[in-house]
Amino acid sequence: MPHERIDKLIASQGTLTRSDARRLIKSGAVTVNGACVRDAGQKADPTTDQISVSGQPFLISKHIYLMLDKPAGIVSASRDPKRETVVDLVPAKFRRAGLFPAGRLDQDTTGFVLITDDGDFAHRILSPKKHISKTYLARLARPADDMLMDAFRAGVVLADGTRCMEAGLRILEGGEMPLAEVVLHEGKYHQIKRMFAALGNEVTALRRIKMGELSLDETLGPGGCRKITAEELALISQEQLEQDAGHTSQAGTP
Repeated sequence: MPHERIDKLIASQGTLTRSDARRLIKSGAVTVNGACVRDAGQKADPTTDQISVSGQPFLISKHIYLMLDKPAGIVSASRDPKRETVVDLVPAKFRRAGLFPAGRLDQDTTGFVLITDDGDFAHRILSPKKHISKTYLARLARPADDMLMDAFRAGVVLADGTRCMEAGLRILEGGEMPLAEVVLHEGKYHQIKRMFAALGNEVTALRRIKMGELSLDETLGPGGCRKITAEELALISQEQLEQDAGHTSQAGTP
């Protein structure tokens, strides 16, 4: 990260506004490498300089990654003139410019939405070539049988003739309105609902609970949001790292 104005660096983390940062600097509460800074225009390199605010280390991260438990009725978008969006639910302490949802959930679908300002990371995990898995819980309107699971393993053909990739299906609860776990490696429009519809069933409720190997923190509750740690972030793309390693190994085999 290049040298930037100290007030801009502090404000970039979303916890303070640019005006707040300037007031702190003017008051003498900000130090860089132990030296008091009173000029908001002074520049610093957050990768090498030690910045402190009110005596506490102020860590600067280039990007932010958030886990949100999306409630029903919220739009998976950065902004919408008429409806509340997932970005609107982000707490003020995590707000920064350029936040967007990495992938979308239908308005009535709940669960794990990853919100970030890192376009490169979002592209990597959303690229069709990467096949990062997403795991869902689907409540069905009608009983399920082994034929459903066989169809998912083979790749469901949608009503319009589109063939889906092989997907995982596990029945967690049986009965008249069973609960199924679905694992996808792609993201077609309304895919899960269309897959079950093509097989004569209907999804009455849908919730995303996992991206890659990272599970939704169920303690968040509807609308809850928190930062994703570096260790957790690695769990999302771990599958792709393993796939890439496997392809490299195979390519080197005579």
